[in-house]
Amino acid sequence: MRAFRPFEPRVAAWLARREQSLKWVALGLGIASTVAIVQDWEPWPMVFGLPFCLIWMLYAWLRSERQLKYVNLLFAALYVYGLLRWWVLVA
Repeated sequence: MRAFRPFEPRVAAWLARREQSLKWVALGLGIASTVAIVQDWEPWPMVFGLPFCLIWMLYAWLRSERQLKYVNLLFAALYVYGLLRWWVLVA
């Protein structure tokens, strides 16, 4: 039986080469999201939080960390819902 590989080898290699820099980007997005929450800057916490979750979800899939990828998948879905809701009600 063939193992499940979510990425083709070229994409996995690209992600592996850029892991540290993308994790720094994720850290910046997490800090920006936290500041946006504290300052009550709607919808910026969700705008910063969605790519943060997507970066961590990609690396969880790359490393086969089952629990981490599903938690981030849930949060990404909630961010998308929140952004769509904000766009429909406010924008």
